[in-house]
Amino acid sequence: MRPKVFITREIPENGIKLLEKEFEVEVWEEEREISRKVLLERVKDVDALVTMLSEKIDREVFENAPRLRIVANYAVGYDNIDVEEATKRGIYVTNTPDVLTDATADLAFALLLATARHLVKGDKFVRTGEWKRKGIAWHPKWFLGYDVYGKTIGIVGFGRIGQAVARRAKGFGMRILYYSRTRKPEVEKELNAEFKPLEELLRESDFVVLAVPLTKETMYMINEERLKLMKPTAILVNVARGKVVDTRALIKALKEGWIAGAGLDVYEEEPYYNEELFSLENVVLTPHIGSATFGAREGMAELVARNLIAFKRGEVPPTLVNREVIKIRKPGFF
Repeated sequence: MRPKVFITREIPENGIKLLEKEFEVEVWEEEREISRKVLLERVKDVDALVTMLSEKIDREVFENAPRLRIVANYAVGYDNIDVEEATKRGIYVTNTPDVLTDATADLAFALLLATARHLVKGDKFVRTGEWKRKGIAWHPKWFLGYDVYGKTIGIVGFGRIGQAVARRAKGFGMRILYYSRTRKPEVEKELNAEFKPLEELLRESDFVVLAVPLTKETMYMINEERLKLMKPTAILVNVARGKVVDTRALIKALKEGWIAGAGLDVYEEEPYYNEELFSLENVVLTPHIGSATFGAREGMAELVARNLIAFKRGEVPPTLVNREVIKIRKPGFF
């Protein structure tokens, strides 16, 4: 009898096909998000679970899933999973790093450029016919934005994504500052990057890109006090997690001119709506699409499948998050 895997959202077909060779696969195919009630019901007889960031996988889920041995998160982050509780129960947890690094770094730079150069505002100006109504081709004071080439970028979080953002910044001739829990001397040499304490980085940067995981230490790390340290011409870009930024403080900063603008791909809650934030013209918004390229999403699906197949074969999954679980239970279902 093949182990059963339940997938809480339809993932790219390449991952499904790989899993179907080794598992009995059930997929939640409805476009709407799976409800908590349905999730708790569906996990009762599964051996493996593929889940998304928006689903809370905690003690209640584990208690409803007596056969569950592995949770494969279709994301690089895993703050939606109670990893400590999973480890206690001998449940393996995996994620999908690396394969979405470049796609997310690309989006970070897209948000940076779009915010700096008023691309969304300009697009609206053309589409609505306002340009035609103005009756002139251009004006020297229209849509004045901020130069990017040769400016200073501060990257908060210098893991895979943060370093990928730095490589792009290097191509723009930017001075690169970074802040992380530990210094990375080899990467500093490669990218000509300078380590700075967070407060100094915020003071000196023309652009600040957030690329940290959500932890107790990073929750609301960008608050009113730290936003006030930034230049009034600075732009904040968040491709990390929404709760890294205090949204109320950010709205105040954008309205009162503490900073020039913001580009956001993540929010404190998702899906999200904030009329006050969304009414501001100096913010560019995307719906958590950092990994939304064909290549990245298919790479994530393949990595999810590789993790589950390795576990089934009694091997340690390639991107195991909680390695200490190996001491509690060997990989494998039976």
